[in-house]
Amino acid sequence: MSDDFNMSMRKFLKQVGVTSQQAIEEALRAAGAEKTAGKSFKATMVLQIEDLDLDHRIEGTITDGASD
Repeated sequence: MSDDFNMSMRKFLKQVGVTSQQAIEEALRAAGAEKTAGKSFKATMVLQIEDLDLDHRIEGTITDGASD
């Protein structure tokens, strides 16, 4: 793989990480601390690249360890 391809892929993955974190934080704020503090949430991330017939799924848990 070329250096240009690797840089493009890293830029895309960085954008995915940053925007995903922002979306999760916004959803937690919108739900309110009283509904989220100390709770865990199942999360799924799906990466699809149709031209490569790629369908990659990652499942995990996000825990809001904050407490008042």
